[in-house]
Amino acid sequence: MEYFRGGEAVLEQFGNLFPGAPICILVYNEKHLPSSLLSHPLHASLLQRWSWLRLHFRNLLPVFPEIIRSMRLPTGTRFVLSSDASMIKGIPTRGAVHVCYCHSPPRYLWGHEESYIDSLGKRSRLGRFIFSAALPRLRAFDRRMAQQVDRFVANSRCVQERIRRCYGRESVVINPPVDIGRFNWSRTREPFFLIVSALVPYKRVDLAVEACSRAGRRLVVIGTGPEAPDLRRSAHSCIEFLGWQPDTVVADHLERCRAFLFPGIEDFGITPCEAQAAGAPVIAYGEGGALETVQEGVSGIFFKSQTVEGLIEAIERFEKMPPFSAQACRANVEHLSPSRFREEIRSYLIGQYPEVFEGHDWSEAIGANPVKGASHYE
Repeated sequence: MEYFRGGEAVLEQFGNLFPGAPICILVYNEKHLPSSLLSHPLHASLLQRWSWLRLHFRNLLPVFPEIIRSMRLPTGTRFVLSSDASMIKGIPTRGAVHVCYCHSPPRYLWGHEESYIDSLGKRSRLGRFIFSAALPRLRAFDRRMAQQVDRFVANSRCVQERIRRCYGRESVVINPPVDIGRFNWSRTREPFFLIVSALVPYKRVDLAVEACSRAGRRLVVIGTGPEAPDLRRSAHSCIEFLGWQPDTVVADHLERCRAFLFPGIEDFGITPCEAQAAGAPVIAYGEGGALETVQEGVSGIFFKSQTVEGLIEAIERFEKMPPFSAQACRANVEHLSPSRFREEIRSYLIGQYPEVFEGHDWSEAIGANPVKGASHYE
């Protein structure tokens, strides 16, 4: 856990549902965790003991199964609620009921292997070789551990289908929390497009940079990642890279941008929801979770071809349309509040396991404060 992202936002809400409950985690950085999570007992893997391993833990992906299997839940654990987009679902539960909130089956194992391998190749041929060799074993471990989960909750219909396809398991859909209230939707729009994203290959920020460079449209890019040097080299002067920025700066740009660009395929996508909460329409590639959160012609538009030409056409089409209503953009995502998320999770758990939660005091969960800032490194 390096930065506060969508997965950590879900974990914070789980913490609000179960105050004081122990949290088992691979690694963490106290500087990037809110006080609400730091108030819980944190049980990290052996990687937490050495600073170098904490910083470079992703390089140890081929041995994640062994690391996860070495983790231990506190004695007497009866119920496990996991927030998973990797392989933490494989933690030994030793008979405890396990409900997994799945952000997605790991992309690097199921469907985006080549993109991940290519990114490794830019940094290390040895890393590329090791991961390629480990891939079948990692995929087998992930699928085997998914069979030991008692119930899956998917963050979107897109992920629900991926869980069915990758694991052969059914799930219910509960959308993740979005802190709608921290944005002002009524500010004046300014003539720039915006991307807030980790700069990694599958986000397809390269499409937006090239499209805006070619079309001469001003684009502001907020985020960091391994693709940053290549993107900067290819960009024209109309592209501005701000790197990592705090939540206040991210919110300020979302509230002022002409439109938010979303050229990748996400399983849900917190950032386009936050853009709409800030009154900004979204220009999104018409696949994945965006189809569930952006309303065509009301809070944004879609482009069908994931190419530079497809995005340029969408931008030009957007510019010819009447201005989008900022209030309508906001209204389209009002239902995604953290309090709604907590209530849906609570109702689901009570319905599935009434005997486990009989007598549990939910009063703190109902009044818990919403998450602050969970988007810009998702």
